[in-house]
Amino acid sequence: MLILGIDTSGKNASAALFNTDNEVFLAENTVCTQKTHSQVIMPIVKNILAQTGKTMQDIDIAAAANGPGSYTGLRIGVAAVKAMSFGLDIKCCGVSTLKALAYNNIAFKGVICSVMKARAELVYACVYKSDGYALKNICGEKIFSRDELAELIAVNGEETLLCGDGAADFFTDYRSPMFIIAPPHARLQNACGVCLAAMSEKFIMPDELEVSYLQKVKAEKDLEDRLNGG
Repeated sequence: MLILGIDTSGKNASAALFNTDNEVFLAENTVCTQKTHSQVIMPIVKNILAQTGKTMQDIDIAAAANGPGSYTGLRIGVAAVKAMSFGLDIKCCGVSTLKALAYNNIAFKGVICSVMKARAELVYACVYKSDGYALKNICGEKIFSRDELAELIAVNGEETLLCGDGAADFFTDYRSPMFIIAPPHARLQNACGVCLAAMSEKFIMPDELEVSYLQKVKAEKDLEDRLNGG
């Protein structure tokens, strides 16, 4: 089975092709770009297909990081996967960005904490236990204050690998012998993690694929403020 993974949840635009039969990544391309993801993600997909001698019709499953992350970026990635899935008449899946980050570091046997910047002192985070092949949730995905997350990790009492775009600041500000920071190539989002995480997800029809923000978008907040007289 050939899985196409896409991640547009952050500054990186990333796509990868994963052959599940022999567990080989045929291609992966990740670009840290200032351009809108809508300008770069499909050219990246077309490029890795051309490099591997594959076509769109060879894709069996399309997977996208569906949140948390950049509101606009997530919508672009999910929309691209939905469009391809409709056009190719294949199933797809959405993968938690936090879970995909942890799968980038799946070879680490122990506790992995994916931490992404949200706003101010808040972060998106989830803590997992890795056996080197699969992940088990220690806590659910949610928004934490950084102090709350540091306390949760301390209470857990195990050496913890930090990954995600919030990992470097967290590692620096809460220095502890319990913390290990993922190396640069595995620290930020990329589509390889999306492909690996997709293997543990239920494949769905494209009209079922949705974005999961973990917090209300600005329009929802503004509406609530108006309704509450704010």
